[in-house]
Formats: sequence, structure tokens, C-alpha cells
Amino acid sequence: MNISKNIKKGDTVIVLSGKDRGKKGKVTRLSKVEDKVVVDGINQRIRHTRPKKQGQKGQKVTVTHPVWLSNVMIVCSKCGKGVRVGRSDGKRVCKKCGGNL
Repeated sequence: MNISKNIKKGDTVIVLSGKDRGKKGKVTRLSKVEDKVVVDGINQRIRHTRPKKQGQKGQKVTVTHPVWLSNVMIVCSKCGKGVRVGRSDGKRVCKKCGGNL
């Protein structure tokens, strides 16, 4: 469905809902087909892995899972708040202060 083309890899975003509400992080991966985004340090879950070889121990590995694109908002570098994105001369701008994103 492609909700938003405004969020890109490397943007700082704030989470709007869920257990990590209010936390900020950097976008590491973006899936526009599924409308999901992976944010560093957000929505982490523990995955139990089996031992690969005889004599090794199993582990608990922390994995970052994707978040719906509608549940995150870009953080303006000038305002420091979550903002909506506008367009001006082909560039992304903050709707609150007018600064470049």
C-alpha cells in the first residue's frame, strides 16, 4: 500500500505507540512493500538459538523486529520533536519550523 515515502534509511524517528512509546532511534532497514521499518534498539525480542555443534551451548540472542511505518514519526533536527513532513523545492521540510530534514 505504501503509506509514506517520507521516512528513509538513517532518519531518526520516535515511536508513537506500543511498549517502546516515546523512544527514539535510527532507521536501519525499511520495507516499503510491507510498510514496516526496523529501528535500532526498538521492539527487541529474545530468540533462543540451538547449539550449532556438539559441545556448544544454546544462546539467547536479542533480535530487533520491524515496527509498522504508521507507528513512527520523523524527529526534526531543529525542533527535536516528532513532526510531519512537507515538501519544498523537492526537499523534505519540517511542518512546524520549516527546517530541512
